[in-house]
Amino acid sequence: MATLPRLVALLLLACALPVTGGAGAAGAAATPGSSVAAADPHVARTGRGEVRADGAVHFAYPGVGFALAFDGTRASMTVEAGSDNSYIDVIVDGSARKVHLARGAQTLVLADGLARGAHRVEVVNRSEAWLGKATVQRFDTDGAWLPAPALPQRKLLILGDSVTCGEAIDRVPGTKKDASWWDARASYGMLLAHALQAQVQLVCAGGRGLVRSWDNRTDQLNLPDYYQLTVADRQQPVRWDQRLYHPDLILSAIGTNDFNVGIPERAHYVDTYVRLVRTLLDDHPHAKIVLTEGAMLKDERKAALVAYIAETVRRVADPRVQAVPSQTYPGDAQDAHPTRAQHAAMARDLAPQMRTIAGW
Repeated sequence: MATLPRLVALLLLACALPVTGGAGAAGAAATPGSSVAAADPHVARTGRGEVRADGAVHFAYPGVGFALAFDGTRASMTVEAGSDNSYIDVIVDGSARKVHLARGAQTLVLADGLARGAHRVEVVNRSEAWLGKATVQRFDTDGAWLPAPALPQRKLLILGDSVTCGEAIDRVPGTKKDASWWDARASYGMLLAHALQAQVQLVCAGGRGLVRSWDNRTDQLNLPDYYQLTVADRQQPVRWDQRLYHPDLILSAIGTNDFNVGIPERAHYVDTYVRLVRTLLDDHPHAKIVLTEGAMLKDERKAALVAYIAETVRRVADPRVQAVPSQTYPGDAQDAHPTRAQHAAMARDLAPQMRTIAGW
């Protein structure tokens, strides 16, 4: 049995050791009235983010989320937005509201006047990278932070374009589209993750494709490029470490923008897709990979993309890779992107197919 001085020394040593753990790891409750950095173990993080030296988290993809539990009456967040086009959802004990982030640094009250006790607060990025990037520095409460909410064990990765990013879901009849229309939480990818009880990364960029953008440009970041990035910014790219998140299931819904100005040349398209899929297989050796044509194409362009996907699957020739069909959802008279109800239908279409493929 250790002597009393020996026990005291061991306790002092334990207190000096750093806290370790990945995003969402639980830690001991913080002291009342405390502040925690965005990357602190009390914060359950989802999506891709760049953790900076001071514990701040810089991000741009839609669906990036922060979840915390606290015992208190109030919580706030210090955040810096890079533009006036960033929107987030704030969810307190299950009740959500949309919040606009002004350009620059600000402290945002997430919850106030709550009955003292345990509460949960979440922040989810609604916007995509070209609209705005943001950096969360810290969270503060008048009470005590509790261990981080548990994240689902299952993991999805959804690769895509503006549809995957949730463009125009929150449309307002009779008005012109603006940045407030993006709604990641109502996107088919996040609804699918909810249905499958999985966490999810949305890695997407509006107007981009596999080999070219909607206006036939090839000098932009397309899917093989931004798949590798934490922040999809050509001028200031932040590379993503694929070892930080190993999905069980990857869904690639790309191609609509490639086919916008006509059907792309088959060999180049399929060669590019084969290379990308092989990269996915190498990066995530335990993942199942599903390719689909998405919701917006129809007629001969849809048929061509379906054929290109089928050839890609044949050439990769790996049992972990397969194709599934997507129904066409043409939006409405106001916008060609799928509506809120159509995103929900897309998730319902995909969920049983994904369960079968993943064995869930």
